[in-house]
Amino acid sequence: MGYYSPHTEDEIRQMLSAIGLPSLEELFRAIPDKFRLKAGLNLAEGKPEPEVEQEIKSLSEQNLSCGRVKCFAGGGVYHHYVPRVVEYLASRSEFSTAYTPYQPEASQGTLQAIFEFQTMVCELTGMEVANASMYDGGEACAEAVLMALRVARKDRGRILLSSALHPHYQRIIRTYTAHLDHPIELIPLLPSGELDLEKLKSREGICLVVQHPNYFGVLEQMTEIQKICQEKDLILIVVVCEALSLAILEPPGKFGAGIVCGEAQSFGIRPSFGGPLLGFFASRMDWVRRMPGRLVGETTDRKGQRGYVLTLATREQHIRRAKATSNICTNHSLMALQAVIYLSLLGKNGLEKLAKANLERGWYLRKKIEASSELGLKFSGPNFNELVVELGVSGEEATRELIKDGILAGVPLTHHFPELENCLLVAVTELVDKSDIELLVKKLEEISRKGK
Repeated sequence: MGYYSPHTEDEIRQMLSAIGLPSLEELFRAIPDKFRLKAGLNLAEGKPEPEVEQEIKSLSEQNLSCGRVKCFAGGGVYHHYVPRVVEYLASRSEFSTAYTPYQPEASQGTLQAIFEFQTMVCELTGMEVANASMYDGGEACAEAVLMALRVARKDRGRILLSSALHPHYQRIIRTYTAHLDHPIELIPLLPSGELDLEKLKSREGICLVVQHPNYFGVLEQMTEIQKICQEKDLILIVVVCEALSLAILEPPGKFGAGIVCGEAQSFGIRPSFGGPLLGFFASRMDWVRRMPGRLVGETTDRKGQRGYVLTLATREQHIRRAKATSNICTNHSLMALQAVIYLSLLGKNGLEKLAKANLERGWYLRKKIEASSELGLKFSGPNFNELVVELGVSGEEATRELIKDGILAGVPLTHHFPELENCLLVAVTELVDKSDIELLVKKLEEISRKGK
């Protein structure tokens, strides 16, 4: 099997020697064996470009976009309506071709948009300072943990995670901290789906990461959690995957969060097969120099006119690597721009109305499930626009059956939570109405009845 490498065999041996490994095989041992090629790619012979184009087109037509089905999938990426003007403005060449704004005199528009994004994140989260955005919510969450470790300045100590933190985020945190002397401990849940506060009281650590609403859609008792964190000297990191909830829930900054981070995809960004996404990150002002990523600030020029500059960009390309707070090289400025346009269009009142519409649909679905003789509500805690439905069949079987009727029924949970095999994580947004919810419940009841 042939491959291209810019390094000679001698250079490879030198690099392996420097890191103390005998072979490339040992270097890649961390990659699970099932994901590694045992032979060549076995590619077909080349074809004329028109034939390739036609084949790719036929493959793409097998995809079912959210616009072609009734979408009840959530789990960190949500199907909200994106006004046409959002993508129109964001795709203007001034923005889509803009280089990273190192030269402020040539990048005032981009810098102002980022500054507005930071301001909006602060207003929504109730925090004092926000950075210019992160790649996605999972990366923002892991960076929040690393920041908490820097703030605490403790060589040892546990990282406490809610068991209802997004499973992808949990895995990213484990990857980021794999070689640190800070073991991770999961705090279990109550039958309601909320964090077990009594178990939390018995744990010691440096920080606590809590998702609110959590991965199962349940709202946590954040005031009580903050009190426990304060008593036990834990840095409270609040993660928000459904950013729209911030429009009506108490801002995390109001109940003592040290860091607030999460996913802002709900603000004007389509699901698009799960990306690109938009991480946000906010903190207390006295911790600003320990924040990851870049931050845009407002200043004045020699004439006294208002302007914008990159105020902090604490990464290894700018300063000594040992003192860098992060190696994130940029921010998702185009996605952040879409969020700014979206939030500007809706305004405070519009965003609140939209959030209430989502809340009402979530409540309607909850009532329908509670009234059903075939379905059940897995967790009794309050929810925003997402909840876990118990079925008479596996969640995977339910989604396979309902997609035939043009319904993306939700997210099966068995992959990350084997004990929830017969459960489905269902989200409702403004893009489904009461009749859609009634149809979903009816179809789930029919499938559950057949499975019993």
